[in-house]
Amino acid sequence: MIHLSPAAISEIRRLQLKQQPKTLLRLTIKLGGCSGWFYDISFDQTVKVDDRLFNVNGIEVVIDDHSYSYVHELALDYSEDLMGGGFRFHNPQAIATCGCGNSFSIATANSV
Repeated sequence: MIHLSPAAISEIRRLQLKQQPKTLLRLTIKLGGCSGWFYDISFDQTVKVDDRLFNVNGIEVVIDDHSYSYVHELALDYSEDLMGGGFRFHNPQAIATCGCGNSFSIATANSV
């Protein structure tokens, strides 16, 4: 399960209004970034065979099985500052993060 702050929920809903109806929030991790892994958020309309589907405060979140092991208990927030707005990831499993907060490393990381 992941957690969404009220600010993240508000921003996701705002972005969903610009998408086609019935969009799902897809959260994936990918190899890369300055700490080894990075978060990728997109909108999707399809749930695949290896996906897990969660309803988090009315937001349907899709996470593939591989990514789920890296983001279990992740807290997603949204905030705006002088540099603009953006999602902030708070991952209790991360042992290191980069300065931008979108890249992380984890002790149990397996290769993709």
